[in-house]
Amino acid sequence: MKKKDIKILLVDDEPDILEIVGYNLSAEGYQVITAENGLKAVNVAKKEKPKLIILDVMMPEMDGIEACEQIRKIPELSNTIITFLTARGEDYSQMAGFDAGADDYITKPIKPKVLVSKVKALLRRLKEEDPSESILKIGNLIINREEYKISLNGKEIILPRKEFELLSLLATKPGKVFKREEILDKVWGNEVVVGGRTIDVHIRKLREKIGDNSFKTVKGVGYKFVD
Repeated sequence: MKKKDIKILLVDDEPDILEIVGYNLSAEGYQVITAENGLKAVNVAKKEKPKLIILDVMMPEMDGIEACEQIRKIPELSNTIITFLTARGEDYSQMAGFDAGADDYITKPIKPKVLVSKVKALLRRLKEEDPSESILKIGNLIINREEYKISLNGKEIILPRKEFELLSLLATKPGKVFKREEILDKVWGNEVVVGGRTIDVHIRKLREKIGDNSFKTVKGVGYKFVD
């Protein structure tokens, strides 16, 4: 996919952020669309169907957390990558963002060139996979990696992109212990800096949706999927 075909929705109530970040992303060749609040972001996302959404948290009309939740309810945007870009770095804010369906969390201030590198790392996840390896069947669990769909006992389950990619990775080799470093590299990318609790938060959400017994923690090493 060429950069000129990739739409990025940038949402922030600070005009300077929209101008500076928008300029740098546009200069890199991406299509940049902007919105100044969460409510407008949801409406613009429905219309434009961006590949990546960069959301501030604290905004008028509708904050970023609620906007993220609303966007995740739109079926045609289920594969859209959502990352928060905010000055708030507290754990509760980050966890609220992940719980709302965000894929990543970037703290400002951040140098424009570093942000562009992070955006590139996020967008690398859009690469198409080999269709022959797109369907994983493990017992009553079916993972369609091409369509980003999951079925458990015949019932479809909607997962945020990052939870989906984590489950997909672990399920490729049931019983194998994936080290935390490997999970961070393959799911989040080695250019994206995330907190140490990120994997734990996503595993907790997967246990709630897929089943606690499906995931085993190997203390001091990582996680494995149990068939």
